[in-house]
Amino acid sequence: MMSTWQELVTPAAASTDAFPDCAITDLSHFGLIRIAGDDKRTYLQGQVTNDVNRVSETQAQINSYCSPKGRMLGSFWLFQRGEDLLMQLPLERLEPTLRRLKMFVLRSQVTLNDASDELVRFGLSGDCATSLLDAAPEEPWSTTTAGDVTVLRLPGDRPRFNLVGPLEAMASLWSRVSKRATPTGPDFWALMDIRAGLPTVFDETAEAFVPQMANLQLLDGISFTKGCYTGQEVVARMQYLGKLKRRMYRARITGETRPEPGTELFSPSGESGQGIGRVVDAAPSPEGGFEALVVLQINSAEAGGIRLGGADGPRLVLEPLPYAFEAEGA
Repeated sequence: MMSTWQELVTPAAASTDAFPDCAITDLSHFGLIRIAGDDKRTYLQGQVTNDVNRVSETQAQINSYCSPKGRMLGSFWLFQRGEDLLMQLPLERLEPTLRRLKMFVLRSQVTLNDASDELVRFGLSGDCATSLLDAAPEEPWSTTTAGDVTVLRLPGDRPRFNLVGPLEAMASLWSRVSKRATPTGPDFWALMDIRAGLPTVFDETAEAFVPQMANLQLLDGISFTKGCYTGQEVVARMQYLGKLKRRMYRARITGETRPEPGTELFSPSGESGQGIGRVVDAAPSPEGGFEALVVLQINSAEAGGIRLGGADGPRLVLEPLPYAFEAEGA
């Protein structure tokens, strides 16, 4: 099936503008995990950071999955399609996440499987998007399903939608929409996530961050009232008893070499010359250089002088996120 989909999208994707006003993006670099069965919500509630019971046919959420030490093993969109719950996450994190989730099913009436080959994913963004869709949710993280296509609206500075559905319906929609929208690649979608301040966990950053370091509490990606889940004690202790020393920032990076996720960051204010943070993700900027999300020591971010990879590496300039940090002590 996927070869048919790739035959449809690849020729058009070869001619990509840097930052089109109306963009369509193949999202095959993301995968889907389907969670089904009578106990799916009870089971998943004990595994992830957000309140699964808030997900419905009209409401999705950003969520994460942690190790017992409270470190993020994955980040994903969680939404409902029919009776099933679906997790959308980078394809490279699907297999290890699925394997680990299956370890804790035990006697629960739950099935988990890779649905990436059953359902096609693509994105649509720009002011054109709402007019090109039969049904477009109005608020970030809201969803709708019409004509067998599930549409999830994402936050950001432009209307942006994540679409999921079977091949036939998605191929028809792609053919219609691509007559007006410019096809783009994964870098464009990553740039939209970066500008929206939405973190992504990759293989290189698995277990690198506690959820609060990636600002998930500011994105309504953590529930502090739903009860226990894997890593919950560490996450709750950080929120109520600890002091957050690192958080995620948006940055512009000079240079010609793309920073990879997990690349260390340095600053003269760092202790003993040690790294003061890591790159979460980076994408080429239409203005040159790269735009990135980075997790930094708060005191180093405030002091400035941050460099990529070493004391002589490319310089980082911090830029505002679309949401505010919590006040100290909040």
